[in-house]
Formats: sequence, C-alpha cells, structure tokens
Amino acid sequence: MLGGFNSWFSDEIYEPIQAGSIDGTDTVPHDRAVVRACLAKYDPDKDPKIQGDAYLTIYVGRLHYETTEQRLTEVFSQFGRVARTRLVTDVVTGFSRGFAFVTFDDERSFRNAFMNANHIEVDGRQVLVDFERERIVRGFVPRRLGGGLCGKKESGQLRFGGRDRPFKRPIKKILPSNALPRFAEHGLDLFSGRRCGEKTVRADPR
Repeated sequence: MLGGFNSWFSDEIYEPIQAGSIDGTDTVPHDRAVVRACLAKYDPDKDPKIQGDAYLTIYVGRLHYETTEQRLTEVFSQFGRVARTRLVTDVVTGFSRGFAFVTFDDERSFRNAFMNANHIEVDGRQVLVDFERERIVRGFVPRRLGGGLCGKKESGQLRFGGRDRPFKRPIKKILPSNALPRFAEHGLDLFSGRRCGEKTVRADPR
C-alpha cells in the first residue's frame, strides 16, 4: 500500500554510519556494532513471522516484559481495527524482548494510532510508537545486527533518526540519501555488505 499519509515513509534510506551519529554527519563507524550493521545482509521478506501490510503496521517499543499480545490488541483497538499483533520474543527463552508490531485493517486506523498512541501508558510503561521500518526503509538493519534506532545511552550504542531520537540539525548539510551515488566515488556500496563506508559525499554547505 502506497500513497497519501504513508507515501513519505518509503522515501527514507537507512545508513548505519549516519544512524550512529547525533547529527547524521558521521562518515566512519564509531562503534563495532555499526560495523556489523554495515556488513549485515538482512532480508525481512525471508522471515515467516513478519506478515501483514507493512504500511499499516506500527512498531511499539519499551513494553513491560509481562505485556501480552492480547493486552496490546485490547489497547490499540481503541485507535481502530487491529488485524494482527506480534509480540517479539527471545528464540531461546520465549520471553518478551520488549517490543511488538501491530497491524491495522485500514489506513485510518493506522494513522490514528501513529498520531495519537505514541507515549501512551501500557502496563505502567510509556511506550514508543513508530512506523515499521524493516520492510519500508531501504537498507534497514535491526538492532540485533548492530543497527536499529534509539538504544540506551549507557550502552554507548545510541542510534538516531527515529521518532524518539531524531537527528540534531547538522553542522553541514548532507545530500539526501537517495541522491548519494552510493559511495561510488570510492567504490563502496553500503547496502551490499561487501565493505563499510569510509567517506560520504557532502553537499556544498552554502
């Protein structure tokens, strides 16, 4: 589903090096996890657990670890018709990893949840609501592979560019990601997984 409220989501491109920078101007990885993200080969379409319309799906983070799928369905049903709820769990323990994805039946419901559910309280926790990036944002790499967004300050692996931690205004303007020649000047391709970027192309700051 494309168009209307959702169309701008697909214009984004995820670049691990820039996601690790508070103003999006980093040109080299600042931690090892960013390097892993640059080298990662991730295809969400190969994960059978990921289903439903990506453009009608919200990400819900910072959940209480005892919050259930049923509870989430109940909470988000106040914003519209919920088609599917998927609580992400640890593959070994089966315990919640503290985030989930909620898919709605229609765009109006999705829009209502996206605009109004961010920071609501669920089971004593103020949750983060954003749109699903895995299948929408080109090159997105999940947290477990060194990418993702947000994170804890004490970990030293904060990721910026999301709804809760947007980029600060850069000192020098960077060309939009979809205008970058994919580091062609240096024979690099950030999304191929062959090498990690050493240098980006900057716009004239004037």
